[in-house]
Amino acid sequence: MWQFANQVTPCTGSPLSGGRGNQDRPRESFTISALPAMDSKQKQAEKARPYGLLKPTALGKIPGRFLLHQEALPHLPVPPLQQTLDRYLLTLQPIISEEELNHTQELVAEFRKPGGVGERLQKGLERRARKTENWLSDWWLKTAYLEYRLPVVVHSSPGVVLPKQDFQDRQGQLRFAAKLIEGILDFKTMIDNETLPVEYMGGKPLCMNQYYQILSSCRIPGPKRDSIVNYAKGKKQSRHITVVHNFQFFELDVYNSDGSPLTTDQLFIQLEKIWNTSLQTNKEPIGILTTNHRNSWAKAYNNLLKDKTNKESVRTIEKSICTVCLDAPMPRVSEDIYKSRVAAQMLHGGGSRWNSGNRWFDKTLQFIIAEDGSCGLVYEHAPSEGPPIVALLDHIVEYTKKPELVRSPMIPLPMPKKLRFNITPEIKNDIEKAKQNLNIMVEDLDIKVMVFHQFGKTFPKSEKISPDAFIQLALQLAYYRMYGHACPTYESASLRMFRLGRTDTIRSASIESLKFVQSMDSPDKSDQVKTDLLRRATQAHREYTDMAIRGNAIDRHLLGLKLQAIEDLVSMPELFMDTAYAVAMHFNLSTSQVPAKTDCVMCFGPVVPDGYGICYNPMDEHINFAISAFNSCADTNAARMAHYLEKALLDMRSLLQSTPKSKL
Repeated sequence: MWQFANQVTPCTGSPLSGGRGNQDRPRESFTISALPAMDSKQKQAEKARPYGLLKPTALGKIPGRFLLHQEALPHLPVPPLQQTLDRYLLTLQPIISEEELNHTQELVAEFRKPGGVGERLQKGLERRARKTENWLSDWWLKTAYLEYRLPVVVHSSPGVVLPKQDFQDRQGQLRFAAKLIEGILDFKTMIDNETLPVEYMGGKPLCMNQYYQILSSCRIPGPKRDSIVNYAKGKKQSRHITVVHNFQFFELDVYNSDGSPLTTDQLFIQLEKIWNTSLQTNKEPIGILTTNHRNSWAKAYNNLLKDKTNKESVRTIEKSICTVCLDAPMPRVSEDIYKSRVAAQMLHGGGSRWNSGNRWFDKTLQFIIAEDGSCGLVYEHAPSEGPPIVALLDHIVEYTKKPELVRSPMIPLPMPKKLRFNITPEIKNDIEKAKQNLNIMVEDLDIKVMVFHQFGKTFPKSEKISPDAFIQLALQLAYYRMYGHACPTYESASLRMFRLGRTDTIRSASIESLKFVQSMDSPDKSDQVKTDLLRRATQAHREYTDMAIRGNAIDRHLLGLKLQAIEDLVSMPELFMDTAYAVAMHFNLSTSQVPAKTDCVMCFGPVVPDGYGICYNPMDEHINFAISAFNSCADTNAARMAHYLEKALLDMRSLLQSTPKSKL
């Protein structure tokens, strides 16, 4: 993998997208990919721009560019059946017993017989691949997201903790929010004009489709399956954002009558109007409904929409470009736990007593700015992986640092529209139930943000080791020291080299990683042997990553075969009913690298009750980690994992420094 990471521009860096899995439903994935090479005009424009904004707002509209680019991308391949089955058996070796492996080998032998069920399903997948733009994308959207019934809060939607701002009052909060909105609109212009520079990874162009799904979109709850609406194109294109303060929603038109976006000054005045108005009225937290189990929320949603006023207000939220949440300050805490508290605020809002009612969690993008300077984002994951989100965030953060060049003429603007809701006793009851469920979930989430200061990605690079592989191996070592065995580990790889590509799984627990972690604390092994095992394990991780981003990993292929069996109405092959398959899909470590230019960290919940969600942003001289677990599991503890992870990283550095560089 690291050969790609080393080709990165100052802004980004990896073919990885960290993800989380739950059985066949890895819930999350994040990718950052290298930015494209620029032509001479773009280079000149880039040099002329102060403050190094992520990308220039485009040089004129280029209609049809997006479509032409997409059509030129290759289709996602269906890997060879025998290759996937062989690799599946290899990935099971470090995580199941020999007895279980022997049983699974028999099932694989049966499945792979010439003319057998495996071949029939494989042919079905290959037919599907010939007929569709991407054989996986529709299935993946449904199974990974839209049919998933647990709340999106904690279980699906990731949060991002941005650096703390230094404003200490309402004026600073609103001024920053205004500047942030202006940055969002600046990025939106590039999407609307189809002038976003195409991203590349390892010299290959990447699918840009997700950029066109993140603004003006929203998830809609359904009784068995949710759906997504998008108002980014056509005559009904969104012109407004929703702003939430004090649990109340406002429609804020962000364009002047001539089509130009509002300036920071104009937006600041409008936000002040919202703030002042929201202090005067009732505070029923209607947004809390979006935190509930999807089936419960679907019922409450249908009930809510029976009223015409409510329906209009909900539609306004759904159609908005994004949501901006102006939060109340968090309770004061000591500096060492501050970032962890902010991470929790980004994920769930702190519960019904704090800011959870200040959200509409079905909205794809919600930017959060609190009065005390804590800020970040939470996003609904179905429309997109992380790269567009983090590229947008990097752009906005740089934009907020830009000085005001012109003062706006103060043309009177209309009052932002307050969205009204008629709260019937039934709706009130739904809100109270959602509050109770949310508060249980908030109490259960154990989250720890750790800034590892001793070194960053520069150190493993100096040892000719991929920083991502190095961190993944440290996670394997930390887990092994805590529990005495390896566990199924999910790290997500980007499939964006292919049209409509989402993700596949990098299985970081390998035969090589297990050999290394077993040797690390063994007095019988010399440092040289341990170092060689470390390098072999990181090399194996690189090779698996490389295989995954080229469409040859095993997880999505196995899922496709399983879904093909369901579609063909054949009985489920024993291979997928096997205990080993259930074990392999139970990801105790659900991990994600999210490199960003901004000194931020993404966070998310675990995907299994006894697991960890671990996200990291490797900077040059430090690494930001967010580690989550559930308090309801006696065996997991986020702070304890952070302690073991820190020790693993330091021990691995000491080991490498104590031995001469190998020629491996």
